[in-house]
Formats: sequence, C-alpha cells, structure tokens
Amino acid sequence: MVDTKAYPITTQQALRAAFWESADPMNGDGITRRKLSNGDYTTDTRCAFVDFVDMLVRDGQISEALAQRVTL
Repeated sequence: MVDTKAYPITTQQALRAAFWESADPMNGDGITRRKLSNGDYTTDTRCAFVDFVDMLVRDGQISEALAQRVTL
C-alpha cells in the first residue's frame, strides 16, 4: 500500500534541519552539533534526535518510512 498523505517534512535533509532548528544550545539539554573524537554525536544529542523523529511520526508530520531511514 502506498502512503498518499502529504507530509510537511518529506526529506531527510529537511528533517535534520528541523531538528537543529528546534535544538536550543542554551537550554542545557546536552544537544550539540559538536561531534566526539570518534565522529559520533553525544548520546544526549542522538537520543534527542530519536525522540524528535518519534514525536513527528506520532503528530503526522513525517511518514513512518522517512522515520525508518533518516540518520543524524
């Protein structure tokens, strides 16, 4: 079955941009664009991204398919 619903966010790039736009580095939640020495984001940042994606799926802002393939 093909999902024909029109979603506001339809690309991985747009989804990542929305995440970084929503992340406020001054609120002390640990979200940062700076990567660790191994090239990964901090655990707090990765967890916040997963929560953000999950919230968008539940709110109908993105498709389940996009949520399954997006990476930070």
